[in-house]
Amino acid sequence: MGGTFDPIHFVHLVLAENAYRAYDLDEVLIMPNSQPPHKQGRHITPGLDRLAMAQLAVKDVPYFRVSDMEIRRKGLSYTARTLYELRQQHPDTDYYFIMGADSVFQIETWHEPARILDSCIVLAAVRDHKSVSQLQEQIDYLHRKYGSDIRILPIPELELSSSQIRCRRREGLSVRFMLPDSVLEYMNSHHLYERES
Repeated sequence: MGGTFDPIHFVHLVLAENAYRAYDLDEVLIMPNSQPPHKQGRHITPGLDRLAMAQLAVKDVPYFRVSDMEIRRKGLSYTARTLYELRQQHPDTDYYFIMGADSVFQIETWHEPARILDSCIVLAAVRDHKSVSQLQEQIDYLHRKYGSDIRILPIPELELSSSQIRCRRREGLSVRFMLPDSVLEYMNSHHLYERES
């Protein structure tokens, strides 16, 4: 499960938990990216801070593991390259890539979409106000074009995003109960997303 995780929050964790349970996965690899190509020019919290928050968020969950692969690599984070490297390291592993439904509609704009769809099974979370029928149409289209294996991952309807958390912090509003206490403590001690002076 890749993403900016700026910061990681409970919807990310619920999504990972649902995928782990629904598809009987061995583990969920949570991978903060270094610099997503679609967010160039936007301020992103330093990778080591986002990595530390992700590690704190999952420290008590034995089947969640945080990877620093993309943070160490630096530069733009391309899913196709990451999946290629993972498959080189572990050729006998079946990889599932967890993403939101919005990404299923955007994946053809990503770097080497055919390579991504050939390298893994995609678990698409129904969120972002997309209907299941719209998502299924897109899944069918991608299967016809790329031979992809995309499966729907239902998740509870939870309205929360990293951008909402950043905005609330800048406005001096509480974000308690939106993310793990350990992540909030890290944000407080490192003065992340605070009101601009």
